[in-house]
Amino acid sequence: MKKANGQIAELAKKVISQEAESVAKLSDFIDEQFLEVLELICNSKGRLIVTGIGKSAIIGTKIVATMNSTGTPAIFMHAADAIHGDLGIIQSDDIVLCISKSGNTPEIKVLVPLIARMGNKIIAMVSSTDSFLAHHADYVIRSTVEKESDPNNLAPTSSTTTQLVMGDAMAVCMLQMRGFSQEQFAMYHPGGSLGKRLYLRVADVMDSSLRPFVGAEESIQNTIINISQNRLGATVVLSQAEELLGIITDGDVRRMVESGRTLDSLVAKDIMSCNPKQIDINDMAINAFNLMQINKITSVVVMQNGRYAGLVHIHDILREGIV
Repeated sequence: MKKANGQIAELAKKVISQEAESVAKLSDFIDEQFLEVLELICNSKGRLIVTGIGKSAIIGTKIVATMNSTGTPAIFMHAADAIHGDLGIIQSDDIVLCISKSGNTPEIKVLVPLIARMGNKIIAMVSSTDSFLAHHADYVIRSTVEKESDPNNLAPTSSTTTQLVMGDAMAVCMLQMRGFSQEQFAMYHPGGSLGKRLYLRVADVMDSSLRPFVGAEESIQNTIINISQNRLGATVVLSQAEELLGIITDGDVRRMVESGRTLDSLVAKDIMSCNPKQIDINDMAINAFNLMQINKITSVVVMQNGRYAGLVHIHDILREGIV
């Protein structure tokens, strides 16, 4: 059994190695035609219609998702469905990207001439350049592989991996060419932790109804009550002019008790930590989280126009699912 497991492990490593080699060779196919395709898509007034059959169709749906999320409008059209009514998806200004390893499947041979008759530009992403698709396309992006990574050279493995990577290369280049910003990315990704990292600000996650603070001369007893009432594990120490002097956390209180000092003789300024970590209310929430992580703290003082606005707690950020 151990011998058999060893053979399976070696096969897995061989698959990874072969597919990595196929991907590495894609660099040789980044040529003038590839750049012309990018210019064509970037300058188009229409959408990118991606089509394919079988496993290439599955890759096509991923490429469409990546394009849409990075600022290039795209729609997937299954090649088999296209020749049975879905060809109406294609509008006059659209560009069609047809993905196929062989470039000779029956559906492709029917579909490509129909698209050409409609007058839309056709981009072929194909392994075989000596194929029907490559000969009838306006542009050819090569995703050539010498062989699939399965022992029988039958299952789409290396070929679909190279298609996926070439699609990613196109999408990322388009992102750069369009000057696609982080703010635009956030607009297209409002859900999930990724989107929230990019658009949620401190003001969005903090409890603005809580603004705990005490005066510098406040008694320790009242200070502890203030911390407990606000459920943030800390309170801020302000001067009479409401200038920030320091912060008192649960940890500061514990250390005071452990020191054996007499509580009656202490006031807030005696146990506060000076120069607390601060963040602007309009800063990104993920930056507040990173500040807490780096300094191993659970609360950060929030400032607005140079004035104390409240505290943001690590639980406020975790509750939003940012991390």
